[in-house]
Amino acid sequence: MKKIFINLFFITYLFSQKILIPMDFSQKNHLRAYGAIYNLLLKGINVEWLLYYRGGSFLIEGQEEVKKICVDFGVTFEIISDLDVLLLYEEIEKNNMNRILLETAPRLAVYIPPYAEPWDDAVTLALEYAKVPYTRIYDEEIIKGELRNYDWLHMHHEDFTGQYSKFYNVYKNEDWYIEMVETDKKIAKKLGFQNVKELKREVALRIREFVRNGGFLFSMCLAPTTMDIALAAKDVDILDTPYDGTPPDPDANKKLNYDECLAFENFKVYTSYLNGEHSDIDVSDEALLRGPESYFTLFEFSAKYDPVPSMLVQNHVNAVKEFLGRDTGFRKNLLKPRVIILGEVKGTDEVKYIYGNFGKGFFTYLGGHDPEDYQHFIGDPPTDLSKFPNSPGYRLILNNILFPASQPRKLKT
Repeated sequence: MKKIFINLFFITYLFSQKILIPMDFSQKNHLRAYGAIYNLLLKGINVEWLLYYRGGSFLIEGQEEVKKICVDFGVTFEIISDLDVLLLYEEIEKNNMNRILLETAPRLAVYIPPYAEPWDDAVTLALEYAKVPYTRIYDEEIIKGELRNYDWLHMHHEDFTGQYSKFYNVYKNEDWYIEMVETDKKIAKKLGFQNVKELKREVALRIREFVRNGGFLFSMCLAPTTMDIALAAKDVDILDTPYDGTPPDPDANKKLNYDECLAFENFKVYTSYLNGEHSDIDVSDEALLRGPESYFTLFEFSAKYDPVPSMLVQNHVNAVKEFLGRDTGFRKNLLKPRVIILGEVKGTDEVKYIYGNFGKGFFTYLGGHDPEDYQHFIGDPPTDLSKFPNSPGYRLILNNILFPASQPRKLKT
């Protein structure tokens, strides 16, 4: 009987295996690994996210379908036995690590205008390279209430203040700028708004309600600050003459209501169209002086007690190269108290990566435009992510699409 038991043990040992997708430096394509995990979730295959274990690795039951997806996506994987899994779990239990079960692929939407923009959205580049499906939506879909069909929303370069990214002074005669203005005006008129400012503010309100009701919002570049500015500027004219035909309210900054905002408070807006900045939240000028060799550092959180921020910072490095944008980073003293800093440029006022909860939902903001292009200019070609498959900056973006998979799916009413 003892011999039979030993033989059964070794049969179980040999044939009960799991697949580990490592996310440390042994991984040949970090970005496609996220796509592989997302597509496994779409197929109903559960995944364990091993926080702080080998760069935030993934563990899955050893099915042939899992192996095939890993091969198809060009992702490094290891086949490990149950005994190895037990040792792995023991290591996680003893250290600042955690096991997070991912069960359901979140429904993803990206806020994209119908016209061709002369710049690229790093998130859509990441999703397409990683082979992660998403839906394009814009103002009309949001006003019609279609956000309820999604769990996760991304916004990038959008200007929710009605100032068209404050490009008038430099680009007013460019065909793309003219098309942007005319398209937004037509949409505002079609949806019954007096002007683009009113439309965009209502869109910002709908997005805030999406978060309040349990949605996940990830945003980069100009969108995080302009959304809060639009929310704070209710019934306040912050637009200069080129945008609405009238000068701005000289007391605009005294009338801002910061209680309306998600992430920022006590900021000042710049109302002159000659000033390309929207507010004093952004730190682009200081970041530019520091130059392309500066880095921002990711915080390490308690994986067992703070799993949410821990998920958002998983990476194979803890220092990521700086990259500029219309809003490069956020001034620390203008953050609301409830906002958690995920990454900062040490020794400066710049926080690069932040997270907060609002109502039943969450928002994550990452400053800058493109993690692999230090200073992406209008008209520059899109970044070819096949040249940067291990990009730590793009990993931060993709952490955000898996984070909602760890949360119970909200019932839509």
